Amino acid sequence: MTISFEVTGNDTRSGARLGLLTTPHGTIKTPVFMPVGTQASVKTMTPEEVQEVGGTMILGNTYHLYLRPGHEIVAEAGGLHNFMNWPGPILTDSGGFQVFSLGPLRKITDQGVTFRSHIDGSEHFFSPEKAMEIQMALGADVVMAFDECAPYPCSYDEARAATERTTRWAERCLNRHDRKDQALFGIIQGGTYRDLRLKSASEITSLGFPGFGIGGLSVGEPKPVMYEVLDYLVPEMPWNKPRYLMGVGSPDCLLEGVSRGVDMFDCVLPTRIARNGTVFTRDGKLVVRNAEYARDFRPLDPDCDCYTCKNYSRAYIRHLIKANEVLGIRLTTLHNLRFVLRLMEDIRAAIANGDFVEYKDRFLQRFNAE
Repeated sequence: MTISFEVTGNDTRSGARLGLLTTPHGTIKTPVFMPVGTQASVKTMTPEEVQEVGGTMILGNTYHLYLRPGHEIVAEAGGLHNFMNWPGPILTDSGGFQVFSLGPLRKITDQGVTFRSHIDGSEHFFSPEKAMEIQMALGADVVMAFDECAPYPCSYDEARAATERTTRWAERCLNRHDRKDQALFGIIQGGTYRDLRLKSASEITSLGFPGFGIGGLSVGEPKPVMYEVLDYLVPEMPWNKPRYLMGVGSPDCLLEGVSRGVDMFDCVLPTRIARNGTVFTRDGKLVVRNAEYARDFRPLDPDCDCYTCKNYSRAYIRHLIKANEVLGIRLTTLHNLRFVLRLMEDIRAAIANGDFVEYKDRFLQRFNAE
């Protein structure tokens, strides 16, 4: 096996569990949050800084790296790890979500997707086979099957067509993928329709992938709807294989996902809102660019152990952001990543100590307080 996964503990009062995901570039403790390095870079951060804040596994974006610099150039550099100087495990998505988000710029058939680049308008074609060729060239430890992500909301017929096509494409991905030092995960679709989700879970898990992504959530549906889908879907997924909830990264959703048995998460949210001057704290989100913090000389979060909170005040960070100084968004990004990664560390400790339910309730009560 290219990767192995072992469940090392679980919470008896919820679905939360501990695991070890072993890859060619290291063993990862789960539940894990993977910072997103869309363009082979976690925005504003060096790889060493990502490691310093607790990052162990990161995500790269197949669609963007295909368009630039091109997967052939990455392969010439010795693969994504060498190209970006990241020593740990990497996961690449299939490019499917980005392609389907292009809307009028793309056309879907059973063969694949024809789309126009958001950069220069040039025409390209992605098929399951092409997505595998690109990801094999990129050389990540874990790669994802090419799927069709139905939007929210969508009709039952739209969701059914996307679900059926996802299964057919998953089979084609398996037939094309032959890189031995890489693990290919399947993706479960089905929108918010229970019968389609369960049908997709049955079909995709029967194909024998070493791990499974849950796609098509966190795409605009209310959070309670996402939690309801996870409630009935996750129990249908194999116990002994990693479960990856794609595109989820807010603290409340991470806790709710873990409590339902999810092992892996990724999202651009922590780094994206940081660049807009918003940070996570134990007391909820804080918009540090707001005028009320102009004379606030406290750290972003007094309970945080990150470099930013140990050395700089809200007033100074607000000044940097208002002055368009790059240091400002570097400091907010560093804080947000450390906040989320420390949350995952605390979650793992709570599961190990047998008090995850209490930890979750305490955290959410404070985080969601007005």
